Amino acid sequence: MIAAIPFRTFPQVSIGPLTIRTFGVFVALGILVGVGVFLRYARERDLDADLLSRLAWWVIVLGIIGSRLLFVVTHWSEFSEDPLSAFAVWQGGLQFSGAFLISIVVIVWFTRRHPEMPGLTVSDGIVYGLAPGLAIGRLGCMAVGEHLGTATSFPLAWKYLGGETREPIDGGVGAVIHNTAMYELLLMLPLIGLLWWMQRRGVAPGWLTVTFLVWYGTQRFLTDFLRAYDETVAGLTGAQYLCIGMVAGGLLLAGRLRKRAHEPEPVPSA
Repeated sequence: MIAAIPFRTFPQVSIGPLTIRTFGVFVALGILVGVGVFLRYARERDLDADLLSRLAWWVIVLGIIGSRLLFVVTHWSEFSEDPLSAFAVWQGGLQFSGAFLISIVVIVWFTRRHPEMPGLTVSDGIVYGLAPGLAIGRLGCMAVGEHLGTATSFPLAWKYLGGETREPIDGGVGAVIHNTAMYELLLMLPLIGLLWWMQRRGVAPGWLTVTFLVWYGTQRFLTDFLRAYDETVAGLTGAQYLCIGMVAGGLLLAGRLRKRAHEPEPVPSA
């Protein structure tokens, strides 16, 4: 008999006359935690927290729009008969790739507009807050039955006991499958710990960003192979192509940081 973790989805919870959408709750909680961690990081380094707070909320608002837009475009068959359902973000369906790409544009625009801000330090603060925010958001994906994978005998597999899911489950109730949302959550925990340790050690600006890009890019690239319902192009999902860019960008930044660290400091003129 295959050992598996029993699970039942809970896309909504009713408390009296009140119905709470769990996906929306976890996404909102992840945003609040992520912004709080980012702003605390900024204050500890004497950065303008009010200015960075405005940046954070612009990134969040535009990121949600971008992630939803990309999800709808790549899953249009789910919305073709009811286009208005594309606005029902609380039901699940956000694509990290869309949020990440728009966030890069916003952050680059911000650093060019405010050259007094240390760009690498700001970037480090963003990924430091993004890591726990993403981890909490994955709880929302688990609640609504999203990012499900193929049948497996892996010890951390999930045994589906029932409940509404965003994606169909081959085999129905009783099926034992991969749940990549849970895998990502588990892999995020050591990353969160590592980023916390690095910032406590006072590593040079930029290295938290490098660590996040390489770690998350690698883990997401690998776990996407287990997803059963994502569209692929040449065998890879859209997120996997982004992950290749994340890892490449992280390694490129690491090379620049190492080169900068070995350059002799300029001698002041008389």
